[in-house]
Amino acid sequence: MKIGVLGAGLMSDALATRWVEAGHEVLIAGRTPERAALLAERIGAGARHGTPREAAGFGDVVLVAIRHEGVLSTLRDAGAAEGAFQGKTIIDCNNPVEVEDFTLVTPAGTSLAERIQDLATGSNVVKAFNLCQARVWEMRPPAFDGRPLAVPFAGDDAGSAALARTLIADLGCVPVRIGPLHRARHLEAMAAVVIGLLFGGADPYTVFNLITPAAA
Repeated sequence: MKIGVLGAGLMSDALATRWVEAGHEVLIAGRTPERAALLAERIGAGARHGTPREAAGFGDVVLVAIRHEGVLSTLRDAGAAEGAFQGKTIIDCNNPVEVEDFTLVTPAGTSLAERIQDLATGSNVVKAFNLCQARVWEMRPPAFDGRPLAVPFAGDDAGSAALARTLIADLGCVPVRIGPLHRARHLEAMAAVVIGLLFGGADPYTVFNLITPAAA
């Protein structure tokens, strides 16, 4: 599968690295081109870097892994309003959470994922990978007490849901579809709780349990 990646931070690093190991190709575009180039070089064969528009055109799937404040502007730069994501599956792993009171910054009755869907003409958005810190996705595989991590995701389109299932399974995790895209509101609200716990000092591996993680 070809995967465009918008963002060159920790989540992009963790997920893109694992997907290349599973045999996929990625094209990484960061808001800082030099950082995207360094990440692609570090991942090695199967990874390249380019502009946001190139990432949108490259992938059957496009991962959006950017701080929430810059998500919509980055998508506009990539040509979202002009149909650059027409027919594409967009995977949104972002959390619109402010880190003083750990509350959502999206308007009531919507989610960041739904706002992406509205902006990116002709795309199919899937909300996934937003409930764990990047170090969990680096595990090979993410498993606890011998049990693979379950990954909830939400999306409207059956074909895009199937692609998300594949990418989740390629990490060694168990995909769990929780319903249509409006359920992303619940995933983002749950992330506000998780992020608050992490900022409070909870271990990213054991934020909801006391099990020692399997060897990464």
